[in-house]
Amino acid sequence: MTLTMYGIKNCDTVAKARKWLEDHGRAYAFHDYKASGIDRLRLEAWVDELGWEPLLNRAGTTFRKLDEADKQNIDREKAIGLMLANPSMIKRPVLDLGERRLVGFKPDLYDAALG
Repeated sequence: MTLTMYGIKNCDTVAKARKWLEDHGRAYAFHDYKASGIDRLRLEAWVDELGWEPLLNRAGTTFRKLDEADKQNIDREKAIGLMLANPSMIKRPVLDLGERRLVGFKPDLYDAALG
């Protein structure tokens, strides 16, 4: 199985997840969506699979700095637009396992998925 981790290079949570993969001998590709962006079709597929709520990082400074109007009445399309315009609003990391994705990093979830 080819793993791809999506995230931001200087994110502490991404660093922990990358270390976990390396410590467990798991090869992976890394896609920095702050540097390289994210394409709409991939993001829409993630939203269809997981829902936009787990993917939209409302706790980060980028979201908190939005105008109040932009924070209101968020739905699927508005969330996708916000994340495309500001990839740092995508919760991280997103680990693509091929058949499914994991959002965020919790060692027990990685253990269960990757053993």
